[in-house]
Amino acid sequence: MIRFDDRDYDFAALLALAAQMQRDGRLGSTLHGTHAICLTDPAELMAAFLLIRQEGGSVMPLHPATPATAARRIALSACCDTLTFGRAPAEALEPDARQPEFGHRLIQTSSGTTGEPKIIARTFEDIEAEIESYVGFFEGAHDKVPVVACPISHSYGLICGLLAGVARGVTPLVLSPDNPKYVLSRMAEMERPLLYAAPAFLNVAARFLKPGETMHAAMTSGTLLPAPWFEAIRAKTGTLFQQYGCSEAGVVAVSEDLVAANEMGRPLPHHRVQAGTAAEPAEIIVDTPWGTVGTRDLGHLRDDGVLVFDARLDDTIIVSGLNVYPREVEDVVMAMPGIDDAVVFGLDDAFSGGRVALVYTGADDVTEAAIAQWCGTQLAGHQRPREMRRAAAIPRGGTGKISRREIRSLYTEDRL
Repeated sequence: MIRFDDRDYDFAALLALAAQMQRDGRLGSTLHGTHAICLTDPAELMAAFLLIRQEGGSVMPLHPATPATAARRIALSACCDTLTFGRAPAEALEPDARQPEFGHRLIQTSSGTTGEPKIIARTFEDIEAEIESYVGFFEGAHDKVPVVACPISHSYGLICGLLAGVARGVTPLVLSPDNPKYVLSRMAEMERPLLYAAPAFLNVAARFLKPGETMHAAMTSGTLLPAPWFEAIRAKTGTLFQQYGCSEAGVVAVSEDLVAANEMGRPLPHHRVQAGTAAEPAEIIVDTPWGTVGTRDLGHLRDDGVLVFDARLDDTIIVSGLNVYPREVEDVVMAMPGIDDAVVFGLDDAFSGGRVALVYTGADDVTEAAIAQWCGTQLAGHQRPREMRRAAAIPRGGTGKISRREIRSLYTEDRL
């Protein structure tokens, strides 16, 4: 069973819903091939997903907020045969270049934070193996009911929150992430809810809670929590979990008792993870049953087997031969009174190879001179921002993830 707000469905009822959508022309007449679906109703999205999977096709769920033109562009880039968008009839597509059929797969795109998003195709057999490993390994979730307050168009909500919950024999609750207060009120009515949500949502929800109120349990994923967010969420959560993964490999590691934001936890048993040491972080490489994945993340494995995230490989700034990890600088800046948000990135420098740049938001009385003084007492010389700019807002994705490449471009084009 799955509960979508106050509506309960079993898989048979969802398949019947999808069959009705097909009769109404909102799904293709044949569901072989590859089909993009962009639906605001999560029950309809799940129904379409299940029917396409059952019929042997490939399915590409799109974020419900995707505009029609963007949805069509993404569907064409993935060589989809049809696009289901909202209440409109399914549109037959003719991509410019046909590729071999994906087969029976879930089609997704990478985040695109360090380059153009890539099309990722994973077989449903691989996903079933991931769910089996995740459910068996993640013992902290065994007595809890998932509350999925994130889009199920993304694997975090779909696979980890919803399908894994069903595999554990419980009824997941799927709620819109648009109203944190409502989500908290529904959780207060439940026994042992485990909230699956984006870091930005958890940060807002934690600040809505009154003194003495807490969330029973929460899972964070998608981006490393900034230090102020982590402290706020940790203080308001009974048990805080974190999981780490990537589009190609699925969930790689789970932390069952998060005490530091960069602790990704222990790798799932169906993966073999390679990384560096605390002194010399290296790219996190994941050997999965279906192939080897380079994550482009720098990390290290502690002696106790815990995977620790250090930085994005592409985000590391080299200043006079020394590595600067943006997150370390951001945590210092965001701990300064009056700072609301901060992003650090690298710019080319003819003398040192690179220099540290900072974009921030905050109170009007926070000056660049004050930030420089603050950083001067807590950061080494090569880590300190040499260029700063106040912005009205810093663009973040739905999970709170930032694209330093995008922000660097906006900065250099003076559009922040």
